[in-house]
Formats: sequence, C-alpha cells, structure tokens
Amino acid sequence: MPQTPVTILTGFLGSGKTTLLNRALRDPSMAHTAVVINEFGEMGLDHLLAAQSNDTIMVLENGCLCCTVFGDLVTTLNNLYHAREAGEISRFDHVVIETSGLADPSPLNQAFLSDPTLSGLYRIGTVVATVDAVNGPDTLDKHVESVHQVALADHILITKLDLVDPAKASEAEAALTARLHRINPAAKIFRIDDPAFEIGALLRRVGLDPAEAKSDVNAWLNAAAYQRPVEHDHAHHEHDHQRGLYDRDIASFCFVREKPIPREALRLLLDALQQNLGPNLLRVKGIVNIAEEPDRPAVIQGVQHLLHNLTWLERWPDADRRSKIVFITQAFDRAEVEDMIAVLDRVAARTAAARARAQGI
Repeated sequence: MPQTPVTILTGFLGSGKTTLLNRALRDPSMAHTAVVINEFGEMGLDHLLAAQSNDTIMVLENGCLCCTVFGDLVTTLNNLYHAREAGEISRFDHVVIETSGLADPSPLNQAFLSDPTLSGLYRIGTVVATVDAVNGPDTLDKHVESVHQVALADHILITKLDLVDPAKASEAEAALTARLHRINPAAKIFRIDDPAFEIGALLRRVGLDPAEAKSDVNAWLNAAAYQRPVEHDHAHHEHDHQRGLYDRDIASFCFVREKPIPREALRLLLDALQQNLGPNLLRVKGIVNIAEEPDRPAVIQGVQHLLHNLTWLERWPDADRRSKIVFITQAFDRAEVEDMIAVLDRVAARTAAARARAQGI
C-alpha cells in the first residue's frame, strides 16, 4: 500500500491559517483530501461547507473530509486510515494537518520519521507556513517557534498585505520577503492575494516519494538555492538590524561532494549529526552517492536528533551523481559541519584500510 502524502500547514497565531483553510475547502481540487485540525488551532469552519457529519468527521460538499484531533495525532491518523480502508468514510489520497499557531513544527516532522505507525502509512509531502505581513516581523523577533515554522517550510505564504498601509505596502513586502529568504533561501514565497495563486494545488503537492520513479528529486532538494554566495561582512552587518534574536542564528547551506561516500562514513556522519547537533539541526535532507551502491542514490531526511532510515531511489534523476545534503541549523554553522565531515572521512578511510589488511587484501 503506497504511503499517503501529508501537507503540514503551520503559521503563528493570527497569521491567517483559518481564512486560508476556509478558502481551500471551497476549492474543488481539494476533493479526496482529509484535513486534520489541531484541537488547539484557530480553525473555525464555515458551517455552510458541511454536507454531513458525525462526532469527529465532517464530509464537505466538495468531498473533502475534516477531522479534529482530540488527543493523540497518531491515533487520529491511524483511525482515519482504517476507516478509509474499511469503507466507513470516503476515500482520501492526501492529508492536510493544521498545526497550533504556537507550535514548533519540528516534533510533528519527527513523528512521521520515527513512529512506526505513521511512517508505514503516511509520509510528509510538503510543509507550508503562513506569515502575517502586519505582525510577522515582530513575531519573528519575539517567538522562536515562528522562526522555526519559516525555516522548516517548503512554501511560505504572506498574508494580510491588504491590511498594510498602502503607502508602505511595497517596502514592507520587500523587507519581509528578504528576511524570509535569509531564514530559508530555498522556500518558494507567495502572496495569497495573487490572483494566480491556487491554494488547493499548493496544499496537495506530494513532495518526494522515493517509491515513485517520476518524483522530482531536484525540485524537492532545491540544492542550488542553498549555494548562493554568502553576503560579505559589511553587507551582513547592515542587514543584521533587520534580523531578530532568533533568526540571526539560522544557517542554511548545501554540502556538495563529487566523490562517493563510503557507507561506513555516512553512518558515522549521521551518528555524529544526531549526537553533536541534536535540536540545533532543524532539518537535513539529501541524496547521497554511496560507494557500494553507485547505480542508485540514497535519500536521507531528518529533523533535529531524529534521522529517518535510509531510503533508495531506483535510479539517479539525471547525469549529476554528486552527493548533495541540505542543512538548516541553528547556532551551528557550515564550517563546523564541514570539519565534522572531514574528520569522519579520515576515520572511515582508516577503518576501511584496517578491514582490508585484516582480510589480506
């Protein structure tokens, strides 16, 4: 049974998730989607949308299912899956989870990587974050959860631009967009008031499915976005006044390696990341050319101290067979990660040489 893709919709209190979801639930493209609402969220469904309901699940007019989390998310998603398979509810092929506005999305990401029930039935397709144009800058200054929401997002939606003073709107949007790009250089940023913006299509993006040969690995990794030149010191100093206490510590970069990585070196690297970075490793994802498996790349994904078991693509997506690993860290910079990799390379080389000598090669 294929894993059902999940979209995580995050964003701080008052950032517009309620308005966004009500708009999405009117979109015909959201049919066959299950929307799971955190019990501490702000969601206030327009009751005119509801065609029928029971105590926990509402079936909307466009075929979308709405469900509220009363307690444990794992239990909720497990129940949804089994109710679907038993024919008790309409079939759905995608899940959207709205998080609490005060929540750091990292634990939710971790759950899908570590919980055997969730990881067997579902996989994270994409993370979408809403940022309020009016209060967003102040929120980023004062709440580390808001910075993490932006840093972990694949797509960022700027809301409430219509409430900004028209005389200052253009400047405010440019400054906020620049700040969001510094926190997360690879995220795609949208204005929700753009007529071309399609919320249903965005919330139903499937992301990377290692089991699907047609998955766009390069779009998922978007490694080029993390390889832009770093601002020189003077420019960085001038921009510091636009950055808050929390987002100033965020570093986003891509480690690219031409030479294949021995499996043992990769194992040591993953162990070292978990032990040395821990909560400072906000997110890691990558495709790796493993020396013992040259014809197919390994996929790595992780959030904080939890790293998912390796999965494999059937083949390389193109002729480029370099390993590319994207890191989003807090209070831990690129040089420290590269030093760690260099040390592990030497350790792995010595281990391989010792093994070869022991085998008489």
